[in-house]
Amino acid sequence: QVQLVQSGGGLVQAGGSLRLSCAVSGRTFSTNYMGWFRQAQGKEREFVAGINWNGGMKYYADSVKGRFTTSRDNAENTVYLQMNSLKPEDTAVYYCAEVDYCSGYGCYRVNYWGNGTLVTVSS
Repeated sequence: QVQLVQSGGGLVQAGGSLRLSCAVSGRTFSTNYMGWFRQAQGKEREFVAGINWNGGMKYYADSVKGRFTTSRDNAENTVYLQMNSLKPEDTAVYYCAEVDYCSGYGCYRVNYWGNGTLVTVSS
């Protein structure tokens, strides 16, 4: 019954910005973390960012630190990933997920996956 619906992907030039959203339905409140992952074509899925239930704790992969920001609006049951200074190597399908735990090393034990959204960054 819990669903994570994503939006905000698209095509952007290098140096540009994009904001992804992930709306959770089927549950009004959770103390779980939300994570962001991405998977480029031909590569393994990798951790991007994580955020705890109230947004007080945030974690980022070294590759995106300083450029990406995750946030959440619990009143709207939505988590966001603001992506700035995008690089061609950021091109991937981005997924949000509800997970049990995040740290600076990643997010773990996925409970629900979002549907994914494609981000393409041109040179």
